[in-house]
Amino acid sequence: MKAPVSWIREYADLPDGVTTEDLAHRLTALGLKLESLDRPGHDITGPLVIGRVLTLEPEPQKNGKTINWCTVDVGDANGTGEPQGIVCGAHNFAPGDLVVVVLPGGVLPGGFEISARKTYGHVSAGMICSTKELGLGDDHDGILVLPADAGQPGDDVFDLLDLREEVIEFEINPDRAYAMSLRGVARESALAYGAPFRDPALRPTPAADGNGYPVVVDDPEGCPVFVARTVTGFDPTAPTPDWMSRRLLLLGQRPISLAVDVTNYVMFELGRPIHGYDADKLTGPIRVRRAAEGEHLTTLDGNDRTLSTEDLVVTDDSGIIGLGGVMGGQDTEMSDTTTHVLIEAAHWDAVSMFRTGRRHKLTSEAGKRNERGVDPTICEAAADRVVELLAEYGGGTIEPGVTVVGQPPSQPTITIPIDLPARVTGMDIASDTTIANLEAIGCEVDAGADELTATVPPWRPDLSDPFDLVEEVARIVGYEDVPSILPPAPSGGGLTQDQSMRRRVGRTLAGEGYVEVINFPFIGDADLDRLGIEAADSRRTTLRLANPLRNEEPYMTTTLLPGLLRTVARNVSRGTSDLALFETAPVTLPHSGAGAPILPVDRPPTEGEWDDLNKALPDQPLHLAFALCGDRDRSGWWGDGRPASWSDVIETARVVADALGLELSVRQASLAPWHPGRCAELVLGETPVGHAGELHPRVCRAFGVPARTSVAELDLDALLARAVAVPRAPQLSAYPVAKEDVALIVDADLPSADLAATLREGAGPLCESVRLFDVYTGQQVGEGRKSLAFALRFRAPDRTLTEKDTAAARDAAVELAVQRHGAEQRA
Repeated sequence: MKAPVSWIREYADLPDGVTTEDLAHRLTALGLKLESLDRPGHDITGPLVIGRVLTLEPEPQKNGKTINWCTVDVGDANGTGEPQGIVCGAHNFAPGDLVVVVLPGGVLPGGFEISARKTYGHVSAGMICSTKELGLGDDHDGILVLPADAGQPGDDVFDLLDLREEVIEFEINPDRAYAMSLRGVARESALAYGAPFRDPALRPTPAADGNGYPVVVDDPEGCPVFVARTVTGFDPTAPTPDWMSRRLLLLGQRPISLAVDVTNYVMFELGRPIHGYDADKLTGPIRVRRAAEGEHLTTLDGNDRTLSTEDLVVTDDSGIIGLGGVMGGQDTEMSDTTTHVLIEAAHWDAVSMFRTGRRHKLTSEAGKRNERGVDPTICEAAADRVVELLAEYGGGTIEPGVTVVGQPPSQPTITIPIDLPARVTGMDIASDTTIANLEAIGCEVDAGADELTATVPPWRPDLSDPFDLVEEVARIVGYEDVPSILPPAPSGGGLTQDQSMRRRVGRTLAGEGYVEVINFPFIGDADLDRLGIEAADSRRTTLRLANPLRNEEPYMTTTLLPGLLRTVARNVSRGTSDLALFETAPVTLPHSGAGAPILPVDRPPTEGEWDDLNKALPDQPLHLAFALCGDRDRSGWWGDGRPASWSDVIETARVVADALGLELSVRQASLAPWHPGRCAELVLGETPVGHAGELHPRVCRAFGVPARTSVAELDLDALLARAVAVPRAPQLSAYPVAKEDVALIVDADLPSADLAATLREGAGPLCESVRLFDVYTGQQVGEGRKSLAFALRFRAPDRTLTEKDTAAARDAAVELAVQRHGAEQRA
């Protein structure tokens, strides 16, 4: 929002010594963020004068362009009083017009120096300027033609065009729509200095008399107030007054025509969007309603729009003539032949305006204000101001009939303890200061001994909460006076057990050489296809997002592997081939039941509705996934390296479980995306908690990761639920270990982990460890059989074991393996 300082001073009696910089600083402190300070014309140096075009001779050129050789009367500004010869490429002016001329020696914005130079066969001594060349706007297509009474040739134009004017541009937050007008900015300026404020919206207006243009509002919630006024006998060729054009240019608006410029001017002045119709094109009464399914409207920008049943529209007997509060229709647009003007000043529901604008991708100055919420009480004043200007400068007659349909909504009240601003901010704010500051922003305050009730001003729909009032008081007192006091930290119980366990897992993996990564929790069907997950797999049951970041990834993930593998591929593509990565994050596992119910907003949910909401929530267990590729141990002068393998991720899972005081069992499994023969199911007691192993070659190719990449994914919540907060210290014995090796022949499909568990069980409490150290298949053991060799270690805490002790334990272990698995001991 741009605000010329001279315009602000018309409504706020600011002290004489106030500079633009100081004013901008004060307004920024009040919450109107400074965007820029503009001084149009500050980099222009003269001579810059009024010139009268005496002659204009078109001269076609060989390049197809036609230039005009002009003689221009610039009075005595050139020192001779003789007409000035100037070459000009524009064609929107004629002999007798007053124009802006910069003479040799002048400098235009951007450091463009003007000198007499020969061009197109003439010596051009100066330049006839457009608004863009003067830094007043973006219109570069034509020359700026001044009004006939602008002055005499040779007169200086700096004051005429406000080229010494200072303009403050603010970035207006969405909750401060009132500041998108000179009325609002001036009110804040007066507030900043405690100066008197003259409200331009306070003007006498004629009462509704029932004789105005007929209007029917079918949706009073969407359009609470609709005011219509009429001007007849309007001269569509009447020029926009020079002062209004200059102000619109300072606001960044290009003057178009008097009728359009007046509606824009009043919108920027008061903050109330106005729309004008060519009344001769209207048929029957105006009606405001919601659009019907399939209705269309061609808006002023020339686009044919299919309307939604949520759109508020303005209609007459011919059909829809406007998209209420956003943009008018082409059929009733004011043109250069309009003599009968109907002015609409209506208040629209802000939420409807916002949704309509986003739905149709329409952005307009009117829409920006209506969707943020504007003062509903000034519709009559805004319409009266418009018709007054149209009659004064367009020669029209204001028709006596006034139409006012509806009334502004009642203003809400907010009750707060009178000392709440002081308690919240920590500042010493007296009760009188709180009351005075709330009254300064326009509230009507009814104060008691302990609390006050404030009626919110109609231009502040953003004030709806007691702490909104606290903010208003604080910003006027000054945020810079809020004391910097560190609040006392409440005593706490430290980390929860789950938090401690999660940190322990992270530290353990970091110690194993893994690096943590964080990925987006979104996947698509293509990710699950690349993993080779079948349609019947529960991981295909996903939760679809209503508004995904990417259409290719519309689901919440049910597995961490897609994101982890994409990260592996990205790092490998950038030259990092040896990777050990892990991620801890929740996955989303939706239920197959009904979705969450849509509840009303005018009451809290009942107990039964809470239960329904909770039942509809998906499960979100915390998972842990890690991946290995490349070399696990690098080669160097110390020797050969070792590539990472599926056994490393299984061992990592065991290390994580051990850090939580748990022991995982491993058994053979087959599950996508792992290689069928190199996939292990990780089991805690009798409960499966995850899988680990080498990826299927097809999966590696699909994700672009190295061959034989190994991954694991565990249900970390299941591990944390049984984690031991304080791990039991290992029992140490000072007595020597006894070693026994056994080789057993078993069926080839028997998992080695099952046989190891049986040996440990059979060996009894003296068995310290069981380790597989050899696997043999061949003719010596027979077809469909294999030989597994285990190293058994025995130790007692209180004595040295004898050969008899260890032999008995070994034999008991072998005997149980024979009974349970049909094992045969190899000689």
